[in-house]
Amino acid sequence: MNTPPTDRRPEGEHEVKGVAFRDDGEGDGAGEREAPAPSPGAGRRIGWRKLTFLPAVLIALLLGTWIWFQQADLDAISRNALSNGQVSKALWQHIQLTVISTFFVLIIAIPLGILLTRKAFRRLTPIAMTVANMGQATPAIGLLALLVIWLGTGEKSALIGITIYAILPVLSNTITGLKANDPTLLEAARGIGMSPLGVLSRVELPLAVPLILAGVRTALVLNVGTATLATFGGGGGLGVLITTGITTQRMPVLVLGAILTVALALLVDWLASLAELLLRPRGLEVGT
Repeated sequence: MNTPPTDRRPEGEHEVKGVAFRDDGEGDGAGEREAPAPSPGAGRRIGWRKLTFLPAVLIALLLGTWIWFQQADLDAISRNALSNGQVSKALWQHIQLTVISTFFVLIIAIPLGILLTRKAFRRLTPIAMTVANMGQATPAIGLLALLVIWLGTGEKSALIGITIYAILPVLSNTITGLKANDPTLLEAARGIGMSPLGVLSRVELPLAVPLILAGVRTALVLNVGTATLATFGGGGGLGVLITTGITTQRMPVLVLGAILTVALALLVDWLASLAELLLRPRGLEVGT
């Protein structure tokens, strides 16, 4: 005797309006998906190569320079230019010029960039960018000479000149970063009741942080290089060693000033790159 066919379906399969379908993940487990195992380096923000490579290069460079100076035959003029702590004094002055000028760049360029992206002041953006472009397009030595004529020699003229020269990258990146934000995200933030200040501080600025930090990094390296010209305005710095080596035709003095300037620029760029990684919001990191 033949048994009548049954309407039983495999486990996990159903019929709706005559159409059969199977639930994902039910039955024999064919639809299950295992979460990928995290890689060993997942969540690691700074690798050991990033932390060690450039410092090792700088140590080797400075060590090689020191060994060369130990074997070099310095005459009285060279010894006089490098004695009595003049090298450490010039290096410290250079660091001070870089740090102070960068501080003024930040407190001027970032607030100005935020202001120029607000609706009431957007029409002033082309004027501000033109002025900033003029500041960087002017040769640094010419700008410093004009400031010396106006304010006299000294650290003040040097700081103003360095600051004007480095405003453009920070201002430009701040404006670009804030303008690049997705309008739908900003509208959603306003829709849940956030104030304009809250939207700026909790949505706009965090999203713009990577571009702003890139501008700050560029400004730092620019400041290290421009600070060598501060010596022409009486501001000191490593430019003193470079100009002394050129005017007296003493190669060891010139080489030392140049190597210290290069090493300082590389060190500042490396520290800025670390800050760029550490200060970047975690939500913007790829793969996190």
